[in-house]
Amino acid sequence: MLGRIINETTDAVVAAVQGVDDILDAITGTVKDQVINVIQSGGEVGGSTIEAISSIADGAIKGAGKVGASVTDTAFNTLSGIIKGVSQVGGDVIEAARGGAEGVVRATAETGGDVGGVAVKAVEGAIKAAGEVGADTSEAAKAAVGGAVSAASDVGGDTANTVRNALLSAAALPRDVIESALKGSGGDKKE
Repeated sequence: MLGRIINETTDAVVAAVQGVDDILDAITGTVKDQVINVIQSGGEVGGSTIEAISSIADGAIKGAGKVGASVTDTAFNTLSGIIKGVSQVGGDVIEAARGGAEGVVRATAETGGDVGGVAVKAVEGAIKAAGEVGADTSEAAKAAVGGAVSAASDVGGDTANTVRNALLSAAALPRDVIESALKGSGGDKKE
């Protein structure tokens, strides 16, 4: 079922960006719509809502890659769409930030993209969107960091260190929040 969600989102993103001027806005709207549809048809998901959200994020990255959009920029917009969609249906925005970050990092690693850059943009997107929907931006950042590190750890190799180092060196992210999140997720360990 989660594979179907990934494929549907990939196809929806590809279709949405055909012939539009603002690809990133189209991705945000498409992801938001996918989240709303999946949550509202909850009986079909078969897994947890967070796994479904992670699958939507995965599909969005893969769809962006198919149309040549910047995967790094897409990560920001994907998290924005996820959080706005979850907020609209009254879901847990903080857990959605975690699931979204997991999905974008996993898909980026699978396609050979810049996992560090994507992790940073995902956390930035989570912070901005959480603020826009009135959620705790610090908690959204921590959740997104946890999701990014979890996915990177699952990928293996040096991916977790790449993500951790990118998050710690990103000037746009609140360092104290990132350090706290990395300690909480086990992402502060040297591998």
